Amino acid sequence: MNAAVSALRGQFPLLAAAPKLHYLDSAATAQIHGAALDAVIRHETTSRANVMRGTYRLAEAADRAFDAARQSVARFLNAGSAEEIVFTSGATAALNLVAQAFGNTLKAGDRVLISVAEHHSNFVPWQMLRERTGIELALIPVGADGVLDLERLPQLMGSRCRLVAVTQCSNVTGAWTDVAAIVAAARKAGARVLLDGAQAVQHGPQDVQALGVDFYAFSSHKCFGPGGVGVLWGRAELLAQMPPFLGGGGMIGEVTPALTTWAAPPQRFEAGTPPIAQAVGLAAALEWMMTLDWAQIHARESRLCEILIAGLQRVPQLRLLGPGASASRAPIVSFDIPGLHPHDVCQVLDSRDLALRGGHHCAQPLLAALGVEACTRASIALYNDETDIQALLDGLVEVRRILL
Repeated sequence: MNAAVSALRGQFPLLAAAPKLHYLDSAATAQIHGAALDAVIRHETTSRANVMRGTYRLAEAADRAFDAARQSVARFLNAGSAEEIVFTSGATAALNLVAQAFGNTLKAGDRVLISVAEHHSNFVPWQMLRERTGIELALIPVGADGVLDLERLPQLMGSRCRLVAVTQCSNVTGAWTDVAAIVAAARKAGARVLLDGAQAVQHGPQDVQALGVDFYAFSSHKCFGPGGVGVLWGRAELLAQMPPFLGGGGMIGEVTPALTTWAAPPQRFEAGTPPIAQAVGLAAALEWMMTLDWAQIHARESRLCEILIAGLQRVPQLRLLGPGASASRAPIVSFDIPGLHPHDVCQVLDSRDLALRGGHHCAQPLLAALGVEACTRASIALYNDETDIQALLDGLVEVRRILL
């Protein structure tokens, strides 16, 4: 194993304890970094208390930790301020928050533009909003390689488009979205842009100001942090205009029998007890990520992706989904072997200590557009190296021997 990767792998408790495991399912859930796990344990054993409600020392320590976590996320995203960071239970909750809260500012006939390539988390909430309010929902198509076809973007937006909600990177094909082109078209049409960054954050810090979007969503468990916490970043002026998503403690200004007033963002969107320890763990993961040499990591991930694509192209009958060049995609590679169900493929690979994902990947409209019902996906992260790729290619020889 590559020495640099071996050192990285040793920082992830599960991988350090399972040296034979070839973990190629980081697009679903990345492994938690030791610093994040330690931060959760330390918080729960030394500072466990609710936030915004206590005046004793333990509660004040929890407040400081939670506030510091918000600051860490703001730095990771290059947000304008920490007040633009809303903690949620995950990217799904963050996307639903926009669909509910920003969606409540829309009316029948307004248009929301999404793409065929979206994860169900950025597809279904907009269908639900359409049923509830009568908005129009338009779809950006994809080409044969799964890349968004932006040629008809101005026509798809029309004159009533209020929001474009798209993935930054497909969780099936790994194809990167041309965010700059979408933002430019949206600005011309007077529309806002929501970016689902769930698959991008694993590959380094993001700059929401440089991206030019209005909302950005991601999950902790995709970027080496604990599960159960996610983030919505929104421009301060937009968050201030949006009504709350959930009602309860912590999100109010004042409650009387006659009326309730709302707290300012981000508290307006954090009803109830937030995921405090999880947020602290996420912050530790992001602080660690911000110390890494991402140019070097990207070069290694790209090389591994190239090796994998080249190897898969030599497998008889196998169909590779998505762009053929690694430069056009994140290191997420899906494939189909006609006649073999991805669940069977993954079970055979599991017997060889390979962890891959098989199914429709919560992206059924995209798979339908690509002409398949399900596929097998390998996703590469910073703790993978050539041995993982070769193990997969060798495993596919065994898959064909057993299943065909």
